[in-house]
This record gives sequence, C-alpha cells and structure tokens, in this order.
Amino acid sequence: MTYTVGHYLAERLTQIGLKHHFAVAGDYNLVLLDQLIEQGGTKQIYDCNELNCSFAAEGYARANGAAAAVVTFSVGAISAMNGLGGAYAENLPILVISGAPNSNDHGSGHILHHTIGGTEYSYQMEMAKHVTCAAESITSAEVAPDKIDHVIRTMLREKKPAYLEIACNISAAPCVRPGPVSSLHAHPRPDEASLKAALDESLSFLNKANKVAILVGTKLRAAEALKETVELADKLGCPVTVMAAAKSYFPETHPGFRGVYWGSVSSPGAQEIIEGADAVISLAPVWNDYSSEGWTSIIKGGKVLEIDPDRVTVNGKTFDGFRLKEFVKALTEKAPKKSAALTSEYKPVMLPKADPSKPLSNDEMTRQINELVDGNTTLFAETGDSWFNAVRMHLPEGAKVETEMQWGHIGWSVPSMFGNATASPERKHILMVGDGSFQLTAQEVAQMVRYELPVIIFLVNNHGYVIEIAIHDGPYNYIQNWDYAALMQCFNQGVPGKESGKYGLGLHASTGEELAEAIAKAKKNTRGPTLIECKLDRADCTKALVQWGKTVAAANSRKQQNV
Repeated sequence: MTYTVGHYLAERLTQIGLKHHFAVAGDYNLVLLDQLIEQGGTKQIYDCNELNCSFAAEGYARANGAAAAVVTFSVGAISAMNGLGGAYAENLPILVISGAPNSNDHGSGHILHHTIGGTEYSYQMEMAKHVTCAAESITSAEVAPDKIDHVIRTMLREKKPAYLEIACNISAAPCVRPGPVSSLHAHPRPDEASLKAALDESLSFLNKANKVAILVGTKLRAAEALKETVELADKLGCPVTVMAAAKSYFPETHPGFRGVYWGSVSSPGAQEIIEGADAVISLAPVWNDYSSEGWTSIIKGGKVLEIDPDRVTVNGKTFDGFRLKEFVKALTEKAPKKSAALTSEYKPVMLPKADPSKPLSNDEMTRQINELVDGNTTLFAETGDSWFNAVRMHLPEGAKVETEMQWGHIGWSVPSMFGNATASPERKHILMVGDGSFQLTAQEVAQMVRYELPVIIFLVNNHGYVIEIAIHDGPYNYIQNWDYAALMQCFNQGVPGKESGKYGLGLHASTGEELAEAIAKAKKNTRGPTLIECKLDRADCTKALVQWGKTVAAANSRKQQNV
C-alpha cells in the first residue's frame, strides 16, 4: 500500500509503546482517523468530548509513559488544551493531534467553519505553544517526518505534552516510512565534571549532618527514579517521607517509610522528622500554595540538598548538566550511613470499624475503600477531600495513587481513570470523586461501560464543593443534586448492533452495611464499571481538609503589599 503521513504518525506512536489512541471525530480529522485505523498499530478509543479525550490521554500516560489524542480543529483542540495544561503541570507526555483546514485555504482569505471567523488559522498553534514543550503544523507531506519526530522526541525527553496540527488534505498524502525509533528516546550525555562536583559538595553536606531524612517530591516519577530512590534510602538507612502528590512514589512497606509530609496536616510524626532533621534530601519537589499549606511549610534553605530533575542545589551552590536519575545513582554509591533520625516505628492511621447500621461516615467509607486496595490497585483521588482520605490510607506494596494537585481541575479523575484503565487492564482501578467534580465529566462513565472496564467509582455525595466550602464559602458552592447511581441505566443502552457495553452497575450506600454489600457486588461485576453513591453529611469531612483549607484561604486573602 502507499505509505501516508497518517501511516507515518501511526507507526511512530506504535514504536514508542502506545497500544491505543483516544479520539473525538470532526470533519477536519476524519481522513486522519481513517489512516490511523488502516495502519492498525494502535486501537482507536472514543471519548464523549475533547476535554475528556485529553484527560483520558493524560491518564493513559500515567500508566503507559506516553499517550496520544486526536481531535478536530478549534472547537475540539481548544477544549483539549485543558488536558494539555494539566499534562504540562503534572509532567506527563501526551501528544494532542488536531486536524486542520485544507492547506490550500491558508493565505486564501477564506473564512472557514470551526474558526473564530477570521482568515488566519494560526491562533490555535499560538495557544498550544503555551501549554506544550513542542508544537508543529504540517501543511505538506515533505516536512511531516521531521516535524512528527521533533514533537515526539521533545515530548519524551521533557516529559511534557506536545501538539501536532495536520491539514486535512495532507493526512493521506504519500510519505516515506519511518526507520528505527531509538533516537526518539535519546538523552544527552551527562556533564561528568559537573556531576562529580555536585556529588562532592553533596557528600560534604551529608557527612556533616547527624539526622538525615529524605523527602520524596512530585516530579520524581517523571524523573524516572523511583527504584533509584529506594536504593538510596537503603544505603542511607534514614527515614523517608513523601509529599502529598507523591503518595505511593515510595513503598509504604519499606522500613524507612514515615508517612506524608504536608505541614501541619502531615501523617503523625512526619512533620517532626522533616522539620527536625539536620539535612533533608529533597527529591524533585513542587512547592506551590497547596503543597506548602498556604506557603507555611516550605522545605528549602541551608539544611536542604535539593535534587531537581535538571539540577542539584546544596550549600548555596547549584549544578546542572545531568539528570536526577544519574545523580541519585552516583550518590547512592558513596552515600554514608545516616540512620540517627530513624528512631520511632511507623504506625499508619487505623480507622476503627463503625456500627454498620449507623449512617455512613467519611471515616467508615475510607476504611472500607482502604481494605479494598491491594498491591495491584490504582487508586484515583479527585481534587478535594479525596486527597486527604488517600493520604491517610496505608498502601500495600505495588499500590498506586493518582492525584492532580498542581493543575487541580475538578472532574479530571473520571476521564483520566478511563484512560488509565485502558492502558493497564490487568490492574484494579478505584476512584474516589465528589459529586461536584463528577458533574463536570460524568459522561465519560458511558465509555467505561462501552469498553467494559471493571472500575469501581465511589461517588461521595455530600451536596456540593466541600473543598471550596473549606476554603471560602458561598452560595456558589452548592449544586443541583442528582441520582448518580441511576445514571448507569442511561449509560447501559449499548452500541447499536452490539451486545457489549451494557454492564454498568449503579448502587446506593447510606450505611456502612450498605456500602459493604455494594462493594461485594462491585467485585463480582467484572465486565463493566460499578458506581457506588456514598451519601454523606455535608459537614462530614476530614479535619485535615478543614485545617488546610483555612491556611490556604489565609494565603489567598493576603492584602496587597506596597512595592
């Protein structure tokens, strides 16, 4: 067959490890979608809208390492930019591919549909450049290979999203076939002199310290150094805490694990360990207003060895020219034993079992969900009190927690978990999501039904945006209530002509006993999603959310300072 631009792109996606790509059809991308199907290297998965499509790709990248989403011009791609922004903030390599106007229309003075009504079509590209590490427009087949390879190579190297725009008449244009893919994964060689200088300075810093602790940060997974961090902790023998958004990035069964550091809402004992240490090895942290509890708990300064993805800062000096992974390996080889701060035994939070006949509480819901989590579970915690419920869970080795604390888009978790479950069907997927968040992206549950993904959704129905109520209350925090469990009957109509996609199960739980029964039914529903609507009192949330919300609110309400 004649090889085309669409085939070239499809083969590259397969070569970098994708088994699926997500799509929403539109007239500017229809030929491209045909080309991707024809090449056949990846399965085409459909979403309800472009916002969900971009977040599905984001969730896929969390499990697979990279992802792709195909949308149409303007009305599709601008909606998908929300997911691009999220992927950029969360350090996830996704490629959003937009169909675009016919190449002959560029510069013609034509006004086209799906545009803002002008004769220039470059505005979408200009917007995409702000939320990607690379963005290219393809209006001829000759330049397609170079531009496709550039965006993919940059995306994989930077661990950031990229954008590709392909004119609708170019997708099926003849094109050369791609060669081997090894160059797309290449990283520059480390600056050995800088690496050695950083190592010497860091060892000098650590040798002078008595009480050493490790703080695992949010960017460590993107830096591909989770395994290396465990080896460093083994060598040092010191306590290890994780930031809230790095929950599960370090095994909680490790003898050095001491919980989550999050200022005054830390796990019991974690704040004392980090703030009382002589030296903190801070690995790929992100210090924003949320992670620092309203700027009240930032671990920086003279007692910190900060190891970022692209540089090391210690003793008032900074070094770059090498990757975090390379530095951690080198540090592990020569690191001294530093176990002085490892004094107390870690005791995870244990929630007592409630009277099963009493109204369902937040604590009892969290306890039962935690019991459901095993070493093969991926737990999604939506923005809000689900963060704090996930933080206080104790995870078996192998369990994963996914959050979105930097971008913080409510509703993100529903399509993201859809993408994640598509990428890792061998794992158990559990979602904790509030009713307010769920209303933004609820329709993507229909795709979980369509593709028969046996995920379990704990829909926390507490009648509003409880996290916003904790930060700043007002009438805008209260929403129209739904019968969420009943939605499954709407989604169970299936695809015409196919028997699949009719196995969604919706259940209600207003007591601990009802929740236990619902979970038992969910375990048996292996051909589709189960949504368990957990009815809680609006005031029933974690104390940590209330305390954290007050400090974040105080930071938000600071008065203007004179400059």
